[in-house]
Amino acid sequence: MTTEQTTRAAAKADRRQSLLRAAARLFAERGFTSVRLEDLGAACGISGPGVYRHFPGKDAVLGELLLQVSDDLLTGARRVVARDEPATGILTALVRFQADFAVAHRDVIAVQDREIRHLQPADRAEVIRLQRAYIDLWADQLLRVHPGEDRATAVFRAQAAFGLLNSTPHSVRRSPAEQAGRGALLEQMAVSALLAGPRDG
Repeated sequence: MTTEQTTRAAAKADRRQSLLRAAARLFAERGFTSVRLEDLGAACGISGPGVYRHFPGKDAVLGELLLQVSDDLLTGARRVVARDEPATGILTALVRFQADFAVAHRDVIAVQDREIRHLQPADRAEVIRLQRAYIDLWADQLLRVHPGEDRATAVFRAQAAFGLLNSTPHSVRRSPAEQAGRGALLEQMAVSALLAGPRDG
């Protein structure tokens, strides 16, 4: 590949990511059904038809957005659990990883929560598979921390923690100071909840 071709490919990849970022913001603000391809193009300085050079349609934009985030989360979590640390340390690191993501990507969290039903069947099935694999990584560590509990309880704990950590579209504003403070508080609350044992009778 020539230098010119490499530069052109990099520019195309950057434009594609710009469209995905714009999609996350617009889908979060207006809802998937209210956003047109022309709106996505305008947010990135290109014409509506120009979007078709990157995505075949709005469904494909949503699919790529949620597939990419689901894959990124799973890949990042796998790196965390590969560390040579006690289970409590790995679980705390998983919480920090998710908290950092949820604070930095409030729009994506909102879209993931509300718009998954609009995915094409194949994309929805793949997103669900990736999400389940992500939950399983958390459940594995929770079973190490709470060996007396069953897997269903470990999954319940993980999903409850996600509910707390993924509250950022409603609980955290966009200012850096608030994001840092609230992110740390969310992390602390989630770790305390996940490490707590069952309440005595």
